Amino acid sequence: MSAARRADEDEREERGRLRPGERSGRKPLNPLTRVALATAGGVLLVVGVALLVLPGPGLLLVLAGLVVLGRAVPAVSRFEEPVRVRAMQATEASVASPWRIAWAVLAGLALVAAGVVWGAGLIPRLPFSGWSTGSSLILSGLILLGLVVWSYRRVHATPPGE
Repeated sequence: MSAARRADEDEREERGRLRPGERSGRKPLNPLTRVALATAGGVLLVVGVALLVLPGPGLLLVLAGLVVLGRAVPAVSRFEEPVRVRAMQATEASVASPWRIAWAVLAGLALVAAGVVWGAGLIPRLPFSGWSTGSSLILSGLILLGLVVWSYRRVHATPPGE
């Protein structure tokens, strides 16, 4: 391979313009797989952006969306690392003090309790009462509690050998 062609490939790879599998060592993806990955990544990305202003793990879903979308569209992968760094900073900040942990756990338990109340219809005048709303609240609470546990273990893990 000529030096000029190799330099051109290096430049295109840096800019994210190589086709999937061109020099990444991976086999090119089937077009249907690319469409499925792009769709799933796009949905995760849109939901994550919405959850940046709504209660939920928005930054983690944005990261998940970029990772999935990056498999289908390699140019998107360049945005992955800055979002990963910011998501890990947010993870560390969420369990930095016992008060933050306590509030996050209380919020998760409150979501689960609200889901049971909404789902069982214990208060008759609640809007959108029923198990569709109740189950989504319960799921949100369980996801929050799971993320708190994961964040705590990740940040406060003892290094091997200590």
